[in-house]
Amino acid sequence: MKKALSVLNQLEKSRIIERYAIGGAMAATFYVEPFTTFDLDVFVIVPQTPSAMFFSLSSVYEALHAMGYSDEKECVLIEGIPVQFLPAYNPLLEEALAQAQDLLYEDVPTRVLLSEHLAAVAVQTGRAKDRMRVQMFLDAGVLDLAKLNGILLKYGLEEKWKQWTGSFQ
Repeated sequence: MKKALSVLNQLEKSRIIERYAIGGAMAATFYVEPFTTFDLDVFVIVPQTPSAMFFSLSSVYEALHAMGYSDEKECVLIEGIPVQFLPAYNPLLEEALAQAQDLLYEDVPTRVLLSEHLAAVAVQTGRAKDRMRVQMFLDAGVLDLAKLNGILLKYGLEEKWKQWTGSFQ
């Protein structure tokens, strides 16, 4: 994964992407016990032209193809790691990227979504595996509940949180 993160940093340095942060299951492993995941989810903000009507990741894929990396299903295989690029397509994800924490993975700088944003995104997405991940965060005590509650309120997710957990503080 170290080499894949170096490639992501290179994409950011060359302005192919404006900002990235690890999300999904791989990000969760920075906070809770590791579990099986098959890809590296990377949320990105890409430079858009003023006339762009939608998010396009074509410049990211073109740059990676030029570097010799190939597609594998919905991912790009970077140094043996399937990486799925996901645009920050709503205000919650935009905030999550803006507030992501800078960390080192081994000796490579990277950025990871905060556990509170990961939980809120999981609630918003609503899949069974997301619900299990939220429970793992709760069990591990890695959530700042006051911060999480603010995020849930801001994005209208408090009712769904109550359904998932039975409470809202």
